[in-house]
Parts: sequence; structure tokens; C-alpha cells
Amino acid sequence: MRTNDATILQIERFIRKIAQKFPPVDEPTIMTDIHLSISQDSGEFLAFDDNDKEITRCVVNEWIDSREPDFYDMAAGVVRNVIGRMHDVVDNMGILKPFSFILETDEREHYSELYLVDSDIRIIGGDLMKGLDDDLDKFLDDLLKES
Repeated sequence: MRTNDATILQIERFIRKIAQKFPPVDEPTIMTDIHLSISQDSGEFLAFDDNDKEITRCVVNEWIDSREPDFYDMAAGVVRNVIGRMHDVVDNMGILKPFSFILETDEREHYSELYLVDSDIRIIGGDLMKGLDDDLDKFLDDLLKES
């Protein structure tokens, strides 16, 4: 499914509204992640803080009644790309670092970590821990071989 330009603009406005709620400050004191929830039926796109307080919402017309079998993968990719392009806005939000943008299903179940901001790094990706077990096993094997 190809995402149309109107959807991209709508997601950009949505991210800007979130950033407006957390303007840049010298010493951020707010500690939260941004939880994004998408409804495949209604197209509703919502943002919440860690306390389930709604930050903003919109309806993405292209997502209404979507029957795409990989809907959340597709939506995650689109939102991740928009956030990545808007990194200057997102990285400077007045939120104590590190913080993440987390995608959730319409039942508010964790689906994917989209974007992680820390003081020195930024990680854009789906599963941030993917392959970690394999990497640790390989590291341990190499360490034991050297002993």
C-alpha cells in the first residue's frame, strides 16, 4: 500500500502538535514516552503520555477500514519515516532524555518502538532489541574461546 501525500502531511501535523505540547527548554523536567495508538477500523491516530493523558488526536482518512493484513507494519514504517525526517523537531522536545515514540494497537498493546531519543544518540527502528540474544551469545562464545 502506497501512502498518499495527504496522509504524510497529516502525520507531520500530528507530530508537530505533540512537539508543541513539549516545547524546547534548557532543563527538561517532564519524564515520559510518547505512546501512539492507531485504530485500523476508524483511522483514529492518538498520542498519549505515560500516564495515559491524551496529548493529541486526528483521523487519518486513508487508514479508515483498512483491510491490509500488514496494516501495523505499514503504518509503523510511515510514522517512523515521518518522525525520522522531523528529527530536529522531535529531538529538541522538552522531555527528559531518553524518551521513545512507541506504536500501540487500538487495544493499546505495545506493537513497536519507532524512535528513541537520547542525549547523544537517536535510534530509528522497529524492534530495537532484535538479535540482542544472538549478539550476546556470540560475544560470550568469543570470550570463552579466548580464556
